[in-house]
Amino acid sequence: MTSVRATSVFDSLRLDAVADHEALRQVYALPSDGAVRKQMTELTDQTRRLIGCSSLVFVASVDAAGNCDVSPRGGPAGFVAVLDERTVAIPDATGNKRLDTLQNIVVTGRAGLLFVIPGRTTTLRLNGRACVSTRPDLLSQLTAVGKPPASAIVLEIEEVYPHCPKSLIRSGAWKPEQWLPADAQPTSAEVTLAQMRMPELTIAQIEQAEADMMKYRYE
Repeated sequence: MTSVRATSVFDSLRLDAVADHEALRQVYALPSDGAVRKQMTELTDQTRRLIGCSSLVFVASVDAAGNCDVSPRGGPAGFVAVLDERTVAIPDATGNKRLDTLQNIVVTGRAGLLFVIPGRTTTLRLNGRACVSTRPDLLSQLTAVGKPPASAIVLEIEEVYPHCPKSLIRSGAWKPEQWLPADAQPTSAEVTLAQMRMPELTIAQIEQAEADMMKYRYE
């Protein structure tokens, strides 16, 4: 007997999903003139300053098959270097070595960045062409993460867009009084243990591995 695959929640919702741009636009009013005009193709002095204040950037990329990925990158404020008004470079600090983002950029030559400033509600989006560089003269300039990185993501800007603060205001991200208690969520070690599906592993072992990773994070 041939088994019948159960319809997933996604497949069910996709049946009557929005089908095209025209149908989508019917759900929303047109954007304001300001929302359109503030998109630029190069950095201003103000957006340079925002990048200089940011200690966290999310990097979006896609592979050749269209599979998406978003990964965080962090460092001291200003760890992302502005090379000129159309170019930025992100040093690649030691991570899990999966290289998901870097491999995607090598294949497609595209990336999107979202800069976040802790304690502030302004975010900045950059989209454009991207490459992975290992040029020593570039890497020697990118030591904010502790030492020259093995590589850097270089983005040639095609779009600069400062987002309005609504999302961070709504989330209460920087308001401790709105944060959930620490025990409301599983710990990083608990999440990893469930993901690994290795009965021989213990929480203590994972916690020690995480502590070691942070201790030697620049190696």
